[in-house]
Amino acid sequence: MKELIERALIVALHETEGIGWKTIQRFMVNGVFGLDMLDFEEKEWIACGLTVEIANKLTTDLKQLVDDKCRILSVNNCQIITALDEEYPDMLKSSPQAPWVIYLKGNVQLLRQPGIAIVGTRVPTAYGRKVGSMLTEELCKAGLIVVSGMARGIDSVIHEQALRCGGGTIAVLGAGIDVIYPPENRSLYEEIATKGLIMSEYPPGTKAHPGFFPMRNRIIAGLTLGTLVVEADVRSGSLITADAALEAGRDVFAVPGPITSPKSHGTLDLIKQGAKLVTCAQDILEEYISWLPKTENNSSFDERHDTSSHKYATGGLTKDEMEIYHMLQQGPGTLDDLLTRTRWNFGHLHSVLLSLIIKKQITQLPGAIYKII
Repeated sequence: MKELIERALIVALHETEGIGWKTIQRFMVNGVFGLDMLDFEEKEWIACGLTVEIANKLTTDLKQLVDDKCRILSVNNCQIITALDEEYPDMLKSSPQAPWVIYLKGNVQLLRQPGIAIVGTRVPTAYGRKVGSMLTEELCKAGLIVVSGMARGIDSVIHEQALRCGGGTIAVLGAGIDVIYPPENRSLYEEIATKGLIMSEYPPGTKAHPGFFPMRNRIIAGLTLGTLVVEADVRSGSLITADAALEAGRDVFAVPGPITSPKSHGTLDLIKQGAKLVTCAQDILEEYISWLPKTENNSSFDERHDTSSHKYATGGLTKDEMEIYHMLQQGPGTLDDLLTRTRWNFGHLHSVLLSLIIKKQITQLPGAIYKII
């Protein structure tokens, strides 16, 4: 019962106007979050940094709000996962500013499968559409799910092709889970909700707003192993997703295009900055051989490549993962401690730690401390 009430509490706080991600983070870091909040007086909320108006609202309404959320969560008629739940996706949990609450509609099992984000311009060329469709189909057939934002243009092309070829797809919205944006994507929304997964961090009924889309992009990047930008100009929101992927320690891929096309300037800049150039799906798949399920479509690819650095060693772990695992068997370690002991660069260590978290071998504690599960 306590766990249910705590879940309801975090949802109630998340849905309270004036309380954002950073406020809840402050509650967590300072050890304030807990059932004691239900009995807080106005002065205690103000001491937590809230305005008088919000403090008054919580003092008056919080218990009722939590009761309402308990009923919703207990009857399970609305798919809601909080950062307190085991079902919360590991990939997303390990990303910067992971949402405290996610609302879902569709096949939640897709959250447990390895995925790639594919994004691009809202006004693609025929080339962008063709390349996006081709890569999506090949990646889906290899066993990856594709994640995008259900926006006009490349996003829609990606979702449509994934559904057409029987692949898994997740659409992350910049509005409430029940708000279809853009409105012309209603049929696509309904098909994804039936065959894939719709996801949002915004409470039901929340209307789309320009400021929500950059925030939405960090979730697209955080859910996935890497982000592929198919076609983008220099001001495209897709580049925000690429930046979010880098911040989360994930890979960035880009499709080259004609230097005369403004729609390729963003992707060409990414390649100049170090994104991996992609001309076929294998350019992406070779980075994730150990993540891919054994399927008829990728078995021959697996055999054609030297996978000695990717194949799982004893216990399903690579050599580097085993090295970190053995270190943590001696006791929990901080990120700085592990960097000193391994003498690896930050990017590689972060990648190994993330893989161990996803394989449920270790867990991350507050303060960037890691320990064996």
